Amino acid sequence: MGIFDDCFDDCRCCYNSCKDLWWCILCLTILFFIILIVILVAAFGFVRHADITVDDASLTHLALNTTTTPTTLAYNLTLALTIRNLNWAMAMTNTKPLDATYSFDGQMFDRVRLAGEGDEHPAGKTRVYRLVSGSGGAAVMLGNAGEVEFRKENATGVFEVEVMVKGEVKYTARLKKCVIEATCPLKLQLAPPGQAAEAVVFQKVKCKLAKAEKGC
Repeated sequence: MGIFDDCFDDCRCCYNSCKDLWWCILCLTILFFIILIVILVAAFGFVRHADITVDDASLTHLALNTTTTPTTLAYNLTLALTIRNLNWAMAMTNTKPLDATYSFDGQMFDRVRLAGEGDEHPAGKTRVYRLVSGSGGAAVMLGNAGEVEFRKENATGVFEVEVMVKGEVKYTARLKKCVIEATCPLKLQLAPPGQAAEAVVFQKVKCKLAKAEKGC
């Protein structure tokens, strides 16, 4: 270790003679600050992006009404959306509201508020958002192609619904605001007639994060 070998030797000698006491203190101080810098860089120098998953979801009703303009969807959807802050030292503070958007065939039909501006997600913590939403007629601009896709999926009883999570956060001790955007493609099977929604098994979905901006 070079200079630090001499330092440790001098520190051991201080038990018998303290003529090198100040040199010893200087060496230990330098070593302390090196360790401190390494810890600070590890804690705040690099951002680990949030891990977002849909752990559970159920669709008990989804029906298309084409007699209105625009067309509407009647639906009942529940899901458990999990967001993990993987940074062990940095909290995430929302600088914009955090929302979940529901889409069918690329067309949004609902948006749900997860957390408001100023809400803080502590370092290393996991939050589970249990969302229950539904509508008797949510407007959706499917067009002819979207209606064809709905009828196709309706025939199988399995619907492809995309959940997009979007917000903006600021990490502890960092100035830059970072956009969080993740897409969660779900395949949701309607429960067969006469059976509870719990009878349908849902496979956990890991959401795909959009490429982060420089500095995030």
